[in-house]
Amino acid sequence: MNAPTSRRILVTSALPYANGQIHLGHLVEYIQTDIFVRFQKLRGHDAVYLCADDTHGTAIMIRARAEERSERDLIAAMREDHLKDFAGFDIEFDHYGSTDSDANRRLCGEIWRSLRDKGLVVSRDVKQLFDPKAGVFLADRFVRGTCPRCKAADQYGDACEKCGATYSPADLVDPVSTLSGATPEIRSAEHLFVQLEPMQGFLREWTKNSGALDPRIANYLAGHFLGEPLRDWDISRPAPYFGFEIPDAPGHYWYVWFDAPIGYVAATDEWATARGGSWKEWWHRGAGEPAAEIHHFIGKDITYFHTLFWPAMLEAAGLALPTKVRIHGFLTVNGEKMSKSRGTFLLARTYLDHLDPACLRYYYAAKLSGNIDDIDLNLEDFAAKVNSDLVGKVVNLASRTARWLEGAGLSETYPNDGGLFAQGAVDGAEIAAAYDECDFARAMRLVMAAADRANAYVDAEQPWKLAKAGPESAERLRDVATVALNLFRQIVVYLAPVLPELATETGALVGGPIRSWEESRHPLTGVAVAPFKPLARRVEAAQLEALVAASKPATPPSAPSSPSSPSNPSSSGNASVTTDPAEPLAAEPLAPQCTIDDFTKIDLRVARILAAEEVPEAKKLLKLTVSLGGEERRTVFAGIKGFHDPAALVGRLVVVVANLAPRQMKFGLSEGMVVAASGAGATGVYLLSPDSGALPGMRLH
Repeated sequence: MNAPTSRRILVTSALPYANGQIHLGHLVEYIQTDIFVRFQKLRGHDAVYLCADDTHGTAIMIRARAEERSERDLIAAMREDHLKDFAGFDIEFDHYGSTDSDANRRLCGEIWRSLRDKGLVVSRDVKQLFDPKAGVFLADRFVRGTCPRCKAADQYGDACEKCGATYSPADLVDPVSTLSGATPEIRSAEHLFVQLEPMQGFLREWTKNSGALDPRIANYLAGHFLGEPLRDWDISRPAPYFGFEIPDAPGHYWYVWFDAPIGYVAATDEWATARGGSWKEWWHRGAGEPAAEIHHFIGKDITYFHTLFWPAMLEAAGLALPTKVRIHGFLTVNGEKMSKSRGTFLLARTYLDHLDPACLRYYYAAKLSGNIDDIDLNLEDFAAKVNSDLVGKVVNLASRTARWLEGAGLSETYPNDGGLFAQGAVDGAEIAAAYDECDFARAMRLVMAAADRANAYVDAEQPWKLAKAGPESAERLRDVATVALNLFRQIVVYLAPVLPELATETGALVGGPIRSWEESRHPLTGVAVAPFKPLARRVEAAQLEALVAASKPATPPSAPSSPSSPSNPSSSGNASVTTDPAEPLAAEPLAPQCTIDDFTKIDLRVARILAAEEVPEAKKLLKLTVSLGGEERRTVFAGIKGFHDPAALVGRLVVVVANLAPRQMKFGLSEGMVVAASGAGATGVYLLSPDSGALPGMRLH
């Protein structure tokens, strides 16, 4: 197989805001992006990973004042913290800039002039929320209330996390200032707007036909935004505001969402200039063709900005449009939103104090399938998967065999391994395709299948018995260990984008630094093997317990003093103000009473999903293979298709009805039922997950 033609790929992640520390939710994106870029570099492509701190806005200004220091002192300190956290997780940027840079100011001005020249900028007075206690106009993120479109409660002032709608903070229902808890007043101020409706035709064509977006995202945009006139984009904020003052509109500042994405271009400018080049070599669009591929990695909460506002700005400025906008879902921990009170709001730095970053990189890779579904960090599953895959399968290959090669080195010719290395080399094409599509979960499954084959070879050859057999078995022992160590190194080449430290340590053990994907195609012979050193350690329950304990607040948060507290009633901890909707129970009233004897007839068990696949001829069914512990396996057909991505289900703990009589369906025999919730007002089918610590086979009582 010939090496792929070299590509020029510019890759960005969403810019982390300089007002807060990096947490494990953020790291989903930065680890995902880092894996993608490392893979492209390993394949020999000219790939560049650029990022920057997002530094402007009222939040920075308010915090700096509260801490009695300048905004620039604050963002400098946060930059240092961010870079330490990223380095701790082996996230490697080619350049990491700041939106508060001269390059970004200059490029904001150039793109602004393009918008002005095309007549897209208009001015009008805006009714804006003003905090009478704090004495400031309220930025979007300092207002929370009910979404004017879907009526979801406790949403930010600029966009709804529930339905994705964008709006003015003044449109919120029952708004509350997060600065003081006061009810904001509406005051009038002049604002500048970018008109998006003249760009509607371009945006409709680009979102639908460019190939940059997942079809589900394109359809969502078409159904929710592009089917009606696009609202003008409020692009300015009045003083006081920390940001860039608009050159032709004194007293007005560009809103943070204007200068933040331009930070991608500014980071390119700074990186290219340092190398004697130009940002235009990457963002220029000559003769209608882009100079390079541009891949943006973002979370689904900022889809609107990156798929409508940002492309419109680039098009107006004549710059290259994104080749791909790769959108991922949110992170949950143990099946729920991260929570400080439960100790599952996990900061990057706290994790690094307790656990190996390689473990999280691998677990995220095993969960990320390139789609927009949320992923869950189930801590019990995290430990089980890391211990099983990295320690039990991959590193175990080297730890069981490398010691017999320390003096002799690898065999001079590669022994007969029954085609295992050749099969692994063939698999490399499919693994590479999965990486390129950001389906890291599929790549990890293929790699672990190779590890299973390699371990089966070692189990069959039993090198420990050969070692006891004496000198007459020494040559065979060397050959068996040579095969095992080559299969191990081949697997590590495939894992190198995910586990760069393991790749470095493997290179020190045998064969030198891993620099190319092509190294997976040819076995090593006749080279020295260094003394083996531990390459991975098991995740212990005590480490996870310490991580959770360290993440809990020192003192429990106090309850709100009255129902008028500005906190969200649904999360305040005050049961008297919690009101759940009545529709689900009304739609399905309680069943008649049963006795405890009736209940005990149903055998509910914890199970782990081992495999999940679509049933092509069925509209609602997924075929699941579940483990009830040990060798007990069941096939279950579950009506959850369209609500759960099959790849994301693998490894998840669920509850099954284990003693349900098997049912013959036209698709196969279903040997149980997975327990899920749905009903009136629901937008999906929700699988029930056991609490952390439950194991397959445990019965529910």
